[in-house]
Amino acid sequence: MDDKPVALLVEDEAQIRRFVRAALEDEGWQVFEAGDCRQGLMAAGTRQPDLVVLDLGLPDGDGVAFIADLREWSRAAVIVLSARTLESEKVRALDAGADDYLTKPFGTAELLARARSALRRQRQGQAREQQSAVVRFGQVAVDLQAHAVTKDGRGVRLAPTEYRLLAALAKHAGRVVSNPQLLREVWGQHSIDNAHYLRIYMGHLRRKLEDDPAQPQYLITETGVGYRLAVPL
Repeated sequence: MDDKPVALLVEDEAQIRRFVRAALEDEGWQVFEAGDCRQGLMAAGTRQPDLVVLDLGLPDGDGVAFIADLREWSRAAVIVLSARTLESEKVRALDAGADDYLTKPFGTAELLARARSALRRQRQGQAREQQSAVVRFGQVAVDLQAHAVTKDGRGVRLAPTEYRLLAALAKHAGRVVSNPQLLREVWGQHSIDNAHYLRIYMGHLRRKLEDDPAQPQYLITETGVGYRLAVPL
């Protein structure tokens, strides 16, 4: 039985497809290709990839819509490759469910490093779901089933909003979660313009959970985009 990880490359430029396919295959991936959204969704359904490498500018639709459709039924990691460099474009893709965003032109080494990281996160996430709902970073453990947080084995008292913010990050551990997504999950749709909520409550969490709140190691700000809970890979 072939145990190679499976990648699906959704890109309309044949030259880029050849370049990315060769790099991934050299790294040990089994690679399938699609040239547009429709073919990509069909291939994702039949091939069940571990990773989707996606261009946003496709001939039959927008890659962000592709991500939203895919996320309704697939947990495959998604790395966006795009010439779009605006932060708003990155936020749209991450908000729709992408795991990472790499702008063109890009280097092979960086793409492969991000692919490896995405695969590790995905497999760790699957293992966590199978074994427990506990997310660990540093000396902190977040039990998502028990709604309990400990540091150095001792309980940490969090306000309800603080816990909801931490839980939202823990559910997407290792991924950048956009500001609008966090605001929706924690405060509701009506609060998506109130980014200052995140700054205030992230400060509370850092003071309670980080060893040095001024130089956080785990509760990381992705400037202009959102936040990420850094967990060991």
